[in-house]
Amino acid sequence: MKRVLVVGGALLLGIGAVWADQNSVKEVQTLMKGNGKNAGAMSAIVKGEKPYDQATVDSALAQFEDTAKKLPNLFPASAKGVKLDGDYSPSPKVWEDKAGFDARIASFAKVVSEAKGKIKDMDSLKANFPAVGKECGGCHETFRVKNG
Repeated sequence: MKRVLVVGGALLLGIGAVWADQNSVKEVQTLMKGNGKNAGAMSAIVKGEKPYDQATVDSALAQFEDTAKKLPNLFPASAKGVKLDGDYSPSPKVWEDKAGFDARIASFAKVVSEAKGKIKDMDSLKANFPAVGKECGGCHETFRVKNG
């Protein structure tokens, strides 16, 4: 009976780890899709394709801030090698250079926080949004790989 309990417990722990990895992968996908959508909305404003809208800007920055808070905890060692649906997945460098990854996220969080306090109109958006995009893209260059 003890063996059954031990084996059953081990299986549940294994299933729990896989479930946790799948949940963190899904959360990363959701956050990145939200980032893309919001970056696109802000970019459209900067390009003059859409009128300036403070609610859109505030919503985008809040979502970027949420991403920066959550990302450090969404890449457990057990998720290394997990592929995301879509064109891109995390690079093994996320785990091989965890300090560098965490530093990139902290830098992104700082830039977003600074922008959040400064963007109040079209001119301040044009002045501050490029730094947010640069931090976002810089992380992608190092810590993301193309699938396939």
